Amino acid sequence: QVQLVESGGGLVQAGGSLRLSCAASGGTFSSYNMGWFRQAPGKEREFVAAISWTGGTTRLEDSVKGRFTISRDNAKSTLYLQMNNLKPEDTALYYCAAVGSTWSPLPIKRGTYSYWGQGTQVTVSS
Repeated sequence: QVQLVESGGGLVQAGGSLRLSCAASGGTFSSYNMGWFRQAPGKEREFVAAISWTGGTTRLEDSVKGRFTISRDNAKSTLYLQMNNLKPEDTALYYCAAVGSTWSPLPIKRGTYSYWGQGTQVTVSS
């Protein structure tokens, strides 16, 4: 069983950047496809990005394409989300999640993911 801890959130002005990290422990990180989700107040948790266990395949939600990049470092058991040109509508609690490496294509439904972190808050001011 893998444990996930997010970090890197904060308050940033519109147009700014943040890099989120998700540190994994207690399992073999490279055995999992990984994803980022976010949840704004009063809204459902939604898919943001996913990456295969090798890092060779990624999938991004349409509204973040061209602005966000998902990556991973298996040697460090860490997942990243580089967020550029942030907008107020990106404000949310961001979660990382893990699902087995056999899933293909990369899943976007939250119910598919087995393990979740506690989240890190991202607030974008206008």
